[in-house]
Amino acid sequence: MQLKRMILFSSIGLLLPLNAYAQASGKIDSGDTAFLLLSAALVMLMTPGLALFYGGMVRKKNVLGTLMQSFIAIAIISVQWILYGYSLAFGPDVHGIIGNLDWIGLRGVGVEPNLAYAPTVPHIAFMIYQAMFAVITPALISGAFAERMKFSVFFVFIILWSTIVYDPVVHWIWGNGGWLKNMGALDFAGGMVVHITSGISALAAALIIGKRKGHAHDFTPHNLPLTVLGAGILWFGWFGFNAGSALSSGALSAMTFAVTHISAVGATLIWVVIEWVHRGKPTMFGAATGSIAGLATITPASGFVGPMSALIIGLCAGSICYLALNLKTRLGYDDSLDAFGVHGIGGILGTLATGLFAQKLLNPAGADGLFFSGSGAGPGVFLTQVICVGVTIVYSFVVTVIILKVMDKLMGLRLDDESETIGLDLSQHGESGYTM
Repeated sequence: MQLKRMILFSSIGLLLPLNAYAQASGKIDSGDTAFLLLSAALVMLMTPGLALFYGGMVRKKNVLGTLMQSFIAIAIISVQWILYGYSLAFGPDVHGIIGNLDWIGLRGVGVEPNLAYAPTVPHIAFMIYQAMFAVITPALISGAFAERMKFSVFFVFIILWSTIVYDPVVHWIWGNGGWLKNMGALDFAGGMVVHITSGISALAAALIIGKRKGHAHDFTPHNLPLTVLGAGILWFGWFGFNAGSALSSGALSAMTFAVTHISAVGATLIWVVIEWVHRGKPTMFGAATGSIAGLATITPASGFVGPMSALIIGLCAGSICYLALNLKTRLGYDDSLDAFGVHGIGGILGTLATGLFAQKLLNPAGADGLFFSGSGAGPGVFLTQVICVGVTIVYSFVVTVIILKVMDKLMGLRLDDESETIGLDLSQHGESGYTM
């Protein structure tokens, strides 16, 4: 009788997920497993989608080089994750700071569920799902230094960055025993773990590497249809990114799926309206960028908020990220493809919004944000989110600066002037994206 009540309540999203019994017993649920594997495939598709999104925004002489930076990340970071990255991020805790190397080479990561992370799916399924997050995060950073970094430097940089920045932050926030997790950090699908780390690191990279040659000129995207296709693939994959983070197929994943879309359309709409008023014409480029801003911003809140909260978050995302992108010209830094303006600002905004709009009624594993706390509850959850945002910003920025400074001394970060003029495609890869 008790189990029947649990299932009834879960069907309207009030208490426990539909597979409450399986979670309690640690039994593999075939539906959850299929859902998570499908979600992993969707998240994997996001990285080629990002390649197209970024590739269409650069000049045609750099299109293959830009595509390559995202595509090769799939291979490089997957190997890093398998060898030791997963163990550092999710392995048995060491003082709340990092996972140990017990799971190096995926030793002990098999088909039995890990009760600490995903009790109804094989451990190996959880690992490969998280691998896709690890892959796309450093690829996002490439938008900040598009058209001017050596490929050899990029190759080494994403290995170092993933090892020293991404893996520890994952453990702090998502790892069993992580110190920010123990503090009460709320990050459902990667607002801090993915978007703040990559966005803040992108800002650091843009400042350290410097502007592109001829930055004063207007670098018009060479192929907007390519960018729009990439945005569509990213939007599609984001349902796996956010809803998949429920790690089970049920009421929570359904709500997460819905609010992800609601935020995206809210941000797209307000971006286009603001641009229409501000510039006189609505642009396809603006609509595509606005949708990604809405998706990035809802990510940390997606498993904790309801539909109307998601709409408010999306409207704020479109407005604030639009302002952030327009400020970069005044501030004089060259974030080529707006990695900081969209992902950094979006991640910060979404994480703080989680502290305002989260509802324990929707997700008992979360907490009530400031706007849904009882009388006299105080701003505790929101303040926790502020602290976690601050820690993630400072750590990501400082460590990325150190990595880039050391690499600049040892390898030199930038292409030489002749190679930059020729473009990444020919100077770094000996091929061209277009024959005419």
